[in-house]
Amino acid sequence: MAVGMAAGYAGLLLGGRTVTPVGPTDVQLTLHPSLHGGTNLELPPLGSLQLDTHWGPVSLEANLKDVRPEQAQKLIEDGAELDRLTDQIADQIRDGVVALLLRATLIALAAGFLTGLALFRSWRRALLGLASTAAGLVAVALLTWATFNPQSIAEPRYTGLLANAPQIVGDARSLVERFSEYRAQLARLVGNVSELYATTSTLPTYEPDPSTIRVLHVSDIHLNPAAWNVIKSVSTQFKVDLIIDTGDLMDHGSEAEDRFADDISDLDVPYVYVRGNHDSKGTEEAVADQENAIVLDDDTREVKGLRIYGVGDPRFTPDKSTRDDFTGADAIRAEGHRLANGLRESGETPDIVVAHDPTEGEAFSGLTPLILGGHAHQRSTRLLPTGTRLFVQGSTGGAGLRGLEHEKPTPIELSVMYFSRATHRLQGWDDLRLGGLGLTSAHIERHLEPDPDRAIKP
Repeated sequence: MAVGMAAGYAGLLLGGRTVTPVGPTDVQLTLHPSLHGGTNLELPPLGSLQLDTHWGPVSLEANLKDVRPEQAQKLIEDGAELDRLTDQIADQIRDGVVALLLRATLIALAAGFLTGLALFRSWRRALLGLASTAAGLVAVALLTWATFNPQSIAEPRYTGLLANAPQIVGDARSLVERFSEYRAQLARLVGNVSELYATTSTLPTYEPDPSTIRVLHVSDIHLNPAAWNVIKSVSTQFKVDLIIDTGDLMDHGSEAEDRFADDISDLDVPYVYVRGNHDSKGTEEAVADQENAIVLDDDTREVKGLRIYGVGDPRFTPDKSTRDDFTGADAIRAEGHRLANGLRESGETPDIVVAHDPTEGEAFSGLTPLILGGHAHQRSTRLLPTGTRLFVQGSTGGAGLRGLEHEKPTPIELSVMYFSRATHRLQGWDDLRLGGLGLTSAHIERHLEPDPDRAIKP
C-alpha cells in the first residue's frame, strides 16, 4: 500500500500541470508538493500573491505564461469585451482546474497500478497499488474540502512589486462581502495584467543577451522597509548582477537605525554603496559589515567586470540642527573637483562614478562615461558637454516619512541599467516607478542610449 500511495503521489505531481486560456492570457496550473497547501498566483515581473485556500500535501500554483497582444488590446479598448470576459472567466478557470485534476488523477492511478505491477509482477499487487492510490487521492480530496477557506481571498499575502500595489487584483475583501461580483473582479485582474503586458510589449526592442551586465540603481531609501521588498523582487525578476546605492539609506544616521542595513545581506548580489548626507560613519560601518556589501569612499573597485569609483558625501546633515562645514553647493562642488583631480592624477579610468549629490558628482565629467547620483528625490538624466551621462535616481524609499509632507506622496523609483560586457558602456535602461504611500500606480519605461560608444572628452 505504501508503494502504491507513494507512486500515486508522485504521479499526481507529475501529471498535475496544464495550460488553460483565461481571457487573453494563458495560465499554467501546476500542483506542487507542500507542507501547508494553499494557492500561489505568479505575475512576472510584478511578483506574486499567496492565498491560504486549503491545507494539505498539495498546493496549486497559477503562473501567467503568455498574453495574446491582439486580444489584450481589444479588451483594453472595448468595454463590451470586458463585460463578456466577466461572464466567461469563472467558467474558464473552473474548466482549467477540472482538467488539471482529471489529468493528475488519471496519471496518479496509472502510476500506482504500473509501479505495483513492475515491482511485484503480480496483478493482485498492482490492483492493490491502484486501490491504495485511489484511497490516498480520496483522502487528499477530503482534506482539501474540509479545510477549504473561501475567506482566504480577503487575506492575500503579496510579495515583490505587488507588495507595494496590491490593488492590482481589486478590492479583495469585497470579493467575500459581495460574492456576486466575484467574476467581475476576476475580469478586472485579467484586464489590469493584460494592460501591463500590452504596455510593456511596446517598449523599444533592445534585448539584453547573456553577455549583458545588469545593474540595479537605487537611492535615498530613507529607512523605508518596503523598499527591500521592491529591491529584492526587481533584482530577482530582472536577474541583476549587482546593485548600486547612491546613499541616504537612513534618515538620521543614528546607531538605532544601523540594524536597518542588515537586510542588505538578504540580497543575493553585490551591493555597492556610498554614504549620503543622512548617513553617518556608523551607517557606513553597518553597511560594510554585510557580507555582500562594498563601501566606496574615494576608491575604486571592480565588481562583476565594471570598474566603479565612489565617494561618500562629505556632509552629515540629517536635520536642520545638525550641520557641518560642507553645507553649501559651492563647498560640495569644490570638494568634487578636489577628488576628481586626484582621480585624474591616479590615471584610473572608471566605468562608473558614484556620488550621492550630483553637484559633487558632476565634477567628474570627462573622467567616466557615466555618473550616478541621488539626493534630489526626483529622477533625471542628461548628457554633459564632455559626453559623460549624469544619471540622478529618485527615491527608492519614497523619501521615507518625508514622502508624506507634500500633497502628493513621493513615488518609489529605481532603474535597471544594461551594460555591454565587452565595452562596459551603458546600452539602455528600464525606469521603474511605483506610486508612493497611498498610491497604487506602476510604470516601466525603457530608454536606449543613442550613442553608447561616443567619445568622452576630458
